[in-house]
Amino acid sequence: MKFPIYLDNAATTPMDLKVLDEMLPYFLENFGNASSNSHVYGWTAAEAVDIARQQVAELIGAHPSEIIFTSGATESINLAIKGVFENYKEKGNHIITCVTEHRAALDTCEWIENTGGEVTYLPVDSEGLINLAELENAITSKTVLISIMYANNETGTIQPVQEISELARKHGILFFTDATQAVGKILIDVNEDGIDMLSLSAHKLYGPKGIGALYVRRKNPKVNISSQIHGGGHEKNMRSGTLNVPGIVGLGKACEICMMELGSEPGAIAVLRNVLERELLAINGTRLNGNLENRLPNITNISFENVNGEALLLDICREIAVSRGSACSSVTTKPSHVLKALGLNDNLALSSFRFSLGRFTTLSQIEHAANTIRTIVENHRNSTR
Repeated sequence: MKFPIYLDNAATTPMDLKVLDEMLPYFLENFGNASSNSHVYGWTAAEAVDIARQQVAELIGAHPSEIIFTSGATESINLAIKGVFENYKEKGNHIITCVTEHRAALDTCEWIENTGGEVTYLPVDSEGLINLAELENAITSKTVLISIMYANNETGTIQPVQEISELARKHGILFFTDATQAVGKILIDVNEDGIDMLSLSAHKLYGPKGIGALYVRRKNPKVNISSQIHGGGHEKNMRSGTLNVPGIVGLGKACEICMMELGSEPGAIAVLRNVLERELLAINGTRLNGNLENRLPNITNISFENVNGEALLLDICREIAVSRGSACSSVTTKPSHVLKALGLNDNLALSSFRFSLGRFTTLSQIEHAANTIRTIVENHRNSTR
């Protein structure tokens, strides 16, 4: 067994070797620029990009022409929110989002506010779910976008996406969802779910870092967004820049593998998560954060009462790689804004940990992790008595 045991797959996943194998030729012999349309090197690269676009589209039920390649989910989120805000200014300047969104969305919405836009931040209940009546009440004649993440990156809670999209359609508003944690983990269909824009990232589904995509609906309604990176008119003028062909190939292959595994992998991972939860919640003074019914199969968030969270994390991470929340916010010792929104106090939020499993997690790893954590928690409590 390799140590520390890796239970931080929500931060990033290890690359699947089949993905790496698919990428390698595009670093070496097939190194052409996909925009070089006068010779075979460019044609080969362009063909690989087309195949990857199809693979990504199939995973979320989209058309290949609706897939725009980016550098990752953060760029996709910025492009979606800023792109709609700038393009639909004649209609309005109001956006609705949620307090438990990823910092990429919250910081982008703060930028919107600083440039003259209006943003409504919906609260959540104790399980992390928004209230649909509050969402509808927040809609005004100036609302142009609803931006609610598909599944939370810290608790795994899945929002009522179809109901949100129905409200958006009813009022003629676009609906964007950050589905970075959900894509590849559960079945998503942008048409059945009524999604107008969706962000995803390769490194969350066993692909490479530095590559992602934004789905942009092409009809019913056709979504138009203003580009945020200019120069060359790549990706339908939505995202200029030389295409990262090896990364795109890796993203495509990762999506293809996820598509093949969706029938069995989520259930198998959920079984392991349930084992871990059962063992950890058997420890006195523990609680589960989030929704038990509507959640991702690979994430559990658990609080440990009467311990120093910082000290506990240091001891746990010697043997088990976990986190207290989003990797993008891990540099701060402030309590998670997600857990605070669920009603946890500062001390409990700081002693809460996200355990996220993946394709390569084993039962023996889960059992060892549970036993190790139990011992560490009990030792910490005994030392403070």
